[in-house]
Amino acid sequence: MAPRLNFFDWWGKETHRGTPVIVKMENPNFSIVEIDGPDSAFKPIEKSRGKNAKQVTWVLLLKANQAVGFVAWFATILWTLFGTIKNRLIFREGVSLASEKLGKSNLLFRIIKVCLVISLIMLAFEIVAYFKGWDYFQNPSLYIPHTSDVLGLFHITYVGWLDFRADYIAPFVQNLSTFCTVLFLIQSLDRLVLCLGCLYIKCMKIKPRIEGDPFKSDDLEGSYNSYPMVLVQIPMCNEKEVYELSISAVCQLDWPKDRLLIQILDDSDNECIQDLIKSEVAKWNQKGINIIYRHRLVRTGYKAGNLKSAMSCDYVKDYEFVAIFDADFQPTPDFLKQTVPHFKDNPDLGLVQTRWAFVNKDENLLTRLQNINLCFHFEVEQQVNGVFLNFFGFNGTAGIWRIKALEESGGWLERTTVEDMDIAVRAHLNGWKFIYLNDVRVLCEVPESFEAYRKQQHRWHSGPMQLFRVCLPAIVTSKISIWKKANLILLFFLLRKLILPFYSFTLFCVVLPLTMFIPEAELPFWVVCYIPILMTLLNILPAPKAIPFIAPYLLFENTMSVTKFNAMVSGLFQLGSSYEWVVTKKAGRSSESDLLAAAEKDLKVSGAPQISRGASESELSVLNRLNKQKDETSTPVKKSNKIYRKELALAFLLLTASARSLLSAHGLHFYFLLFQGVTFLLVGLDLIGEQIS
Repeated sequence: MAPRLNFFDWWGKETHRGTPVIVKMENPNFSIVEIDGPDSAFKPIEKSRGKNAKQVTWVLLLKANQAVGFVAWFATILWTLFGTIKNRLIFREGVSLASEKLGKSNLLFRIIKVCLVISLIMLAFEIVAYFKGWDYFQNPSLYIPHTSDVLGLFHITYVGWLDFRADYIAPFVQNLSTFCTVLFLIQSLDRLVLCLGCLYIKCMKIKPRIEGDPFKSDDLEGSYNSYPMVLVQIPMCNEKEVYELSISAVCQLDWPKDRLLIQILDDSDNECIQDLIKSEVAKWNQKGINIIYRHRLVRTGYKAGNLKSAMSCDYVKDYEFVAIFDADFQPTPDFLKQTVPHFKDNPDLGLVQTRWAFVNKDENLLTRLQNINLCFHFEVEQQVNGVFLNFFGFNGTAGIWRIKALEESGGWLERTTVEDMDIAVRAHLNGWKFIYLNDVRVLCEVPESFEAYRKQQHRWHSGPMQLFRVCLPAIVTSKISIWKKANLILLFFLLRKLILPFYSFTLFCVVLPLTMFIPEAELPFWVVCYIPILMTLLNILPAPKAIPFIAPYLLFENTMSVTKFNAMVSGLFQLGSSYEWVVTKKAGRSSESDLLAAAEKDLKVSGAPQISRGASESELSVLNRLNKQKDETSTPVKKSNKIYRKELALAFLLLTASARSLLSAHGLHFYFLLFQGVTFLLVGLDLIGEQIS
């Protein structure tokens, strides 16, 4: 008879590995089965006794230990949060009020404060009415006294408020809710269509390709002549943290030196930083790189004025293409060889845009959330528009323009703070086509502090509204097709630049809290839950590693709608802050730390000194002074936290609305308002950009 396989024998043998554990129990109330006994194979085995009591005990102890650990971790987080709130909000330790110049936000702050006071008064009324049993006007036990005592007066006031609320306020709030919901659905449909287009591109493997070797030449002596003349521009202003990284990366581009010219366009008003950049340019110039330092005495027009001034040089007419990199961008050596060939045999092509890659995307929670947004922008929006429309908004950097396209489109203009979008729209109206390369990535940074991110988003959302006012007549009278005009006006500007910040702020920061105090106007369950979660999932798909941050991303985007709405209004009505340009603060991080090391290694191998061999004592003293200035400017500055009053006021407003939702038994609304209020609180106390391990 063949031996029978007993899996419990195997289980028992496995448990003998390691140090044996002996558990002695007095008067046990269960029977012990000898697994290795001689008759074990012939005894019936109960399936419920696959594991003995000792193993069950250890499993329960492990689960209990994990639960206690989670509770301790959560309690530590809450204790730290409350301590930070106490220090920053009550004692004002190491914090200062944020500047309120963005978009005339003092007026918005006053409106929010008034709404907060009214909501607190209404909450007090509702709490008293709740305990008195006056919750609903249809309550049959509701009695309206006719005496003038205090209780009767309060009762009459509350009933009068219910009547006024139902007849006058509720219809307006309900209509506003319906209007914002329709806009929300339209924008969600647009987002879904973009995602389907991206899926089609992935499935069909559609992407721009280079046919053959565009620089191959039968004439070996004149092979370099097949390379077009390329101008590289790096506009910067007081970029002491990143100027070395960007200059070093651009100077190592793999392109014939006599066919390449690099312009360092410095608008710095700090003489120490100017000297440091001049020294860096001189170092690479001595290594044989064609690099020029340009500085303007008057910084008019910000970045647009800087680029316009550089393009007015006489030698620019000798060049065919211009590549633009912001000061924190670090292109790979083969960048030009991956992008310039697309222009060959394609005379209608005016722009080649590449994708951004972020060296500090895991630095803190703020950078992780920015990475989600920007991944969707490049992976979905830019790629779909590039494939199906041959048009998208120029990102201002990491792109190459045909100089002829710039000149025929009117060049760089200083009329808005989004000069990149301005030139892209004008080039599109003139018939030029664009190509987006999703596979070519350029390293850069995202803002690591909320203050820098807030200022950047204000410029990115106020500028398009400026541009829309200015270029609308040109779009209407242009010779492009009607559907391209409709795409520019309805989708590119109105839906994605105006409607998106309007409905996100109005719906989730205004209407939703109002419905808690005005129960006659209800917001559908699917508007609060299903659609936002679906849209958030679509946004996060291009960055799958960020799926654990889906809830913080949804809440943070609703929080940022205040800044975006404020900026949109500022640009639409041409308020003073819409013309302000604030340079985004950089940290100078690089994931390719060997860039400078490789440059120094090449310098030693070539034997070229950093200064001329005939350097005098005065030149040596100047070099020493520059090194000293570099050490002084690289000294880390202690971070100064801010308090953002609008976000704090909205935090307390939402928390008040969540307290009111408890009286109305709206469970989902309570949790949403509570978490949204906490997110506003974290942002208002500048905690969203704290470092994480």
